[in-house]
Amino acid sequence: MEISAAGRLEVRITAADVGKRVSVRRLSEPGVTEGKFTDTVGVLTSWDNGVLLITRKSGESVRITESSLVAGKVVPAAPARRRGPAASYEELARVCARAWRPVESERLGEWELRAASGFTRRANSVLPLGDPGLPLDGALDVVRRWYGDRGLPAYVQTATGAEGTQEPLCAELERRGWVREVTAELWIGALAPVADLAEAEAEAGGVVLAREADEAWLARYQRKGIGEVALKVLGGGPSVWFASVPGEGAAPAAIGRCVVDGRWAGFAAVEVDPQQRRRGLATVVMAALARRALEEGASAAWLQVEADNAGARALYARMGFGAHHAYHHYREPEASTT
Repeated sequence: MEISAAGRLEVRITAADVGKRVSVRRLSEPGVTEGKFTDTVGVLTSWDNGVLLITRKSGESVRITESSLVAGKVVPAAPARRRGPAASYEELARVCARAWRPVESERLGEWELRAASGFTRRANSVLPLGDPGLPLDGALDVVRRWYGDRGLPAYVQTATGAEGTQEPLCAELERRGWVREVTAELWIGALAPVADLAEAEAEAGGVVLAREADEAWLARYQRKGIGEVALKVLGGGPSVWFASVPGEGAAPAAIGRCVVDGRWAGFAAVEVDPQQRRRGLATVVMAALARRALEEGASAAWLQVEADNAGARALYARMGFGAHHAYHHYREPEASTT
């Protein structure tokens, strides 16, 4: 925290710092003057009527009364990564979007409205990279009508925790009653180390790579009732590969999907038969896909992981992946979930 030459903590932020990343210390309990402090780091998204709103990397918004502040300062927009590829949020957002294409899309200024008959929130949400060309309330009205015309709830996908992410938009959506329904993280890492991990491939029976998801692959995929729309989303992307490890039944023992897009390889749908877990099959699948991506010129990798999936997070950390930013899906007020 900021300490003056006299050794006192100081508040060195003002309402003029809205939009910047800050670190603040506040009193945890009203009337307590020592020993009960709480520190908060995030983007200062508003400072109105004596109340600060700070949006953390997780997307959580913290309200802090000005009178409780003990110290505060502006801090760098994002900590420097110590390993793995360098990447901006916007680059990764566009790469991820190309890897999971909707069936229908429309531009609203620099926003993209995406729909795929409700198959996954990612393919049925707004990607707001820039200015919609309208005031926010007007843009959200257009969004709600667009999705309503398709019988879908309106979702906006946002991100927090990296330089250029959308903490101010998250705060504005929450002010308007939009509900943060899903939060996950996007992790990135170098691709070559992943390709070197499959020592158990021969034991596992090898990995079969294909350009299309066949019936066997779909039998292992966790989302059931796959129709034509879902197949279009799964098969969409610059260079798509599906991996399968043959199993004893009709469904493979393990599957995975990879989309190669320039320097990036994106991994998804890595799933293992519950009876075959702890044999390294997820690693085998990812290594085989990584080798193919290397052959196509990729050098970096990304994947998405739920915040509460401890097993997957541990696996990806061992592979050299690390969190880049969190992303969220905000649902329109009073819309029913599907």
